[in-house]
Amino acid sequence: MLKHSITAFGGPQVHLGLMQQRFVEKRKDITSEELMEYNAFCQLLPGASSTQTIVLVAFKRGGTPLAFLTLLVWILPACFLMSMAAIAYNYFDMREGLQNFILIQPMAIGFIVSATIVLYKKAINSLITKIIFILTAVLVFLAFKSPWTIPVVIILAGIVTNFSKKRIPNDGAAPKTLKWGALFIFIFLFLAAGIVSEEATRKNWEQHKIINLFENNYRFGSFVFGGGDVLIPMMYEQYVARPNSDRVKKNKRDVLKISGESFLMGAGMVRAMPGPVFSVASYTSVMALKEKSMSTQIMGAVMGSLAIFLPSFLIVLFFFPIWQNLKKYAIFYRSLEGIYAAVVGVMLGATLHLIGGISLKIEYYSSLSFYTYIFVFLASTYLIYKQKIAAQWVVLSTIALGFLLTFLNTNWPF
Repeated sequence: MLKHSITAFGGPQVHLGLMQQRFVEKRKDITSEELMEYNAFCQLLPGASSTQTIVLVAFKRGGTPLAFLTLLVWILPACFLMSMAAIAYNYFDMREGLQNFILIQPMAIGFIVSATIVLYKKAINSLITKIIFILTAVLVFLAFKSPWTIPVVIILAGIVTNFSKKRIPNDGAAPKTLKWGALFIFIFLFLAAGIVSEEATRKNWEQHKIINLFENNYRFGSFVFGGGDVLIPMMYEQYVARPNSDRVKKNKRDVLKISGESFLMGAGMVRAMPGPVFSVASYTSVMALKEKSMSTQIMGAVMGSLAIFLPSFLIVLFFFPIWQNLKKYAIFYRSLEGIYAAVVGVMLGATLHLIGGISLKIEYYSSLSFYTYIFVFLASTYLIYKQKIAAQWVVLSTIALGFLLTFLNTNWPF
């Protein structure tokens, strides 16, 4: 799992591609159908969907203890790197160093394409699934940044294929009991964090900003649908826009705040880091405590990181048994065919969106970098899909090529 976390650059669809390669094709932990089901289920929930999918894979293998250990191992590298990046940002100019990671994006798109091809062959096997696949890809491409797009298309796809005569298997009965502990913990922490945070701010407790960080990030993790593309704008409103509002200035409250420049640097930096995009919370937690001591900043990073991922863990473990129970009924089981097709369509739509969104800053643009982008995309797709090369070697090779390209552009611009 640590290896997967270190090599998992990009968004949720890239992580799904890596999971297909590692947990399905290499380790045989789950089947492709189970992976698509887990991913589709997690897309319907708030929180970090890639994190929730990995938690479910671990939950199947070893129950709640292994699932929680997997969560910690999965988020550790990204959260550590983003915390260190925030601390380093206060002392160094990070923009030049980020140029070395300019080829990560086309590599990530190559990962998505390779996984899309594999899952397409497994999930798209009839006229209706082909139609769902194409329409989903188009809708996701056109409305990728809307938090409701992916959940809505998955639900609609499930409704469409429910009219089939697909037989309900008799084997593998779903669990009949629910464990309410995860939901109770989730609700208790949500209410307690909100009450204590408000009290701490109102009475200006010495460590009130640490408590505020926990509440803010726990709330983000509880309400964000749509992944990092939705989380980052919410954080911007909380840390950059809100502190400068007339209401906050009038009340003279000592709220958490980050400069716009610092925030946007972190929002770009997290895209070049391995692991989940939600790890940006580690960066914002440090930057929000910029005026505090180093030990306080580190404590804030730990609190913020745990707070933003904990809701994803608790929510998915509570609702997954419900999902498994619902599969016993024909109306839900027949929906899975359309849901699987929609998941593959989401991956294609995400690919098209990322291709359309690739942008190189004009000062770093050259004919060499343009053709290198194309080469990295095609090579990554070929090596992962056709040659089954381990993802970490593709990532390391891409980073090395990025360093070389940056060096050539700096010393011998083309």
